[in-house]
Amino acid sequence: MKLLFDLFPVILFFAVFKLAGAQPDAAQAFAAQYLMFLVADGEITAKQAPILLATAVAILATLGQVLWLLLRRRHVDTMLWVSLVIIVVFGGATIYFHDEMFIKWKPTVLYWCFALALVGAQLLMRKNLIRSLMGKQMSLPDPVWDKLNLAWSAFFAAMGALNLYIAFNFPLELWVNFKMFGFIALMIAFVIAQTVYLSRYLKEPE
Repeated sequence: MKLLFDLFPVILFFAVFKLAGAQPDAAQAFAAQYLMFLVADGEITAKQAPILLATAVAILATLGQVLWLLLRRRHVDTMLWVSLVIIVVFGGATIYFHDEMFIKWKPTVLYWCFALALVGAQLLMRKNLIRSLMGKQMSLPDPVWDKLNLAWSAFFAAMGALNLYIAFNFPLELWVNFKMFGFIALMIAFVIAQTVYLSRYLKEPE
């Protein structure tokens, strides 16, 4: 359930983009009715409508996640706050300037923020954030925790770079598909590789 909750805005972004792309005229009319006041020059074309609608829904979905947790008096993760700020800034710029470039940068900025947070906490605060997140589930030697923290920071840095490569060298639709399926597949592959690596350090229960 936690994974589905985290992916909720991404899933809605993908679904709305595909639905609007399949009905561009209807999407344009809908966007003109509800987003026109947010657009700089007051004009939205049928080609622009799918990405603008998908972006608007992603912003609302992320805001809804935060409000849902606050109303239920649950802790809002720092990563979710950061994600909300980034999607509002870059998504808002995409809608206002009706320019897909801004939303394409959003995953990269988010991933690089994660990478910098992991490295910065380790170097400046002597705090291993991965250990803080996973330390209750497993016991590992200190050098392994350090390697794990570095591995995650490198993974996020690489994901951010890959996003830029896909976003600015391939069509928009392929980027949207890769954002939905490619990044999830890479994340799963990384977690599996991490699990295999850590298995040698985990002790069997007596």
